[in-house]
Amino acid sequence: MEISIKVIVQDMLTGIEKLVSVAFSTFVAKPVGKEKIHLKPVTLLTEQDHVEHNLASERRKVRLHHEDTFKNLMKENSEFDDPICDEEKGMVSTGGTAVQSIELVLPPHANHHGNTFGGQIMAWMESLATISASRLCRAHPLLKSVDMFKFRGPSAVGDRLVFNAIVNNTFQTCVEVGVRVEAFDCQEWSKGQGRHINSAFLIYNAVNDKEEMVTFPRIKPISKDDFRRYRGAIARKRIRLGRKYVTSHKEEVPVCVQWDISNQVSLSNANVEALKNLAAKSGWEVTSAVEKIKIYTLEEHDLLSVWVEKHVERPAHLTYHLLSDFTKRPLWDPHFMSCEVINWVSEGDQIYYITCPIVNGDKPKDLVVLVSRRRPLKDGSTYTVAVKSVLLPSVPPCPHYIRSEIICAGFLIRAIDSSSCTVSYFNQISASISPYFAGNLGGWSKSIEETAASCIKFIENATDGGLINTF
Repeated sequence: MEISIKVIVQDMLTGIEKLVSVAFSTFVAKPVGKEKIHLKPVTLLTEQDHVEHNLASERRKVRLHHEDTFKNLMKENSEFDDPICDEEKGMVSTGGTAVQSIELVLPPHANHHGNTFGGQIMAWMESLATISASRLCRAHPLLKSVDMFKFRGPSAVGDRLVFNAIVNNTFQTCVEVGVRVEAFDCQEWSKGQGRHINSAFLIYNAVNDKEEMVTFPRIKPISKDDFRRYRGAIARKRIRLGRKYVTSHKEEVPVCVQWDISNQVSLSNANVEALKNLAAKSGWEVTSAVEKIKIYTLEEHDLLSVWVEKHVERPAHLTYHLLSDFTKRPLWDPHFMSCEVINWVSEGDQIYYITCPIVNGDKPKDLVVLVSRRRPLKDGSTYTVAVKSVLLPSVPPCPHYIRSEIICAGFLIRAIDSSSCTVSYFNQISASISPYFAGNLGGWSKSIEETAASCIKFIENATDGGLINTF
């Protein structure tokens, strides 16, 4: 059974309540004999009950596939050179963050069966992990989230519990600490052979005196185990991102602007500027690299952005012509069913109506977007194709589709030489389009890599004659 736990704090003077944390714990009923205990189904009374029940089912699917997904991601990670592993100034060896402690399980630490309270073990693990994380910053680390607390076996009164914590990896303003717990009874202690009973991965932030987020130094893996933990942290981060966006239930809050023909220049320039600002942000982290394709992610509070970088063996100006014509998008992108121009605003700006396929058994989605194209002012600069949703009164939402939106997306195309270029696709993911990305980030889908490969093939196989006829 899955149990939802919410912690709320209330200000005694104002009565204002604030949500502190949310957790989901999985319990099993221990049978007296050999037969499993079959639990009665939960009675769903309200619409919110049904929403939570469906989300619990999604979380269970993620948990059941976690081990296979993790193994696949670890295999992927071992096949490419992570630039974070490169030498750079200020890197810290993982050995300097290792912390160990030993606790003796006493009667107050155990239940009436003599088994150690799970909460007591979790508290000990969290204390040790905090010390480990503090080795990397001149501040008190703050526990941001827990990837998992996995109970592999019981411990009892009289057992010695050996806790080992170490930083696995850092990701800009957060750090992952792994904690392992082994239990020893008297005989096991004399032989030096313990039982692995718990594992956990805890994520920390830190703030300085000005309440600003502290950037952690990068970790320098040295031993074989260091590299295994280092790459494991990257895999878990991908799973967390995917899990977060596949199991979150967010109501779409429209942020797209009303299209105004009298203000088209300002809206077009803002569209292009937003894409350039997204690309210029710091903190992008590589999550996947396959041949000509690299995928980066950027997580800011509740916002997730994706950057897909592709190497294409075609000139930049021809690539720009192909990608800026969105009527060609369904030829290579399976997430676009149809794409038609509904308003040719100017040579550089068009408004398109786009339909997308069904995802997760829901209705198909549709979008109304402004595509703003810009050629470079001088040779060797960047071609820009910016995309943003707009509200157009002539194209109201249709009951057969779910009206979705693109907050900020597009292509930046940079020439490498006269015959090749780099194509960077950016997308600031909204709640409505997160299902198209979540599986890939979580490791149980290859849609982004497959779409990127299809894009490269489309560009490299296109004929110059077709381009000249089109534009």
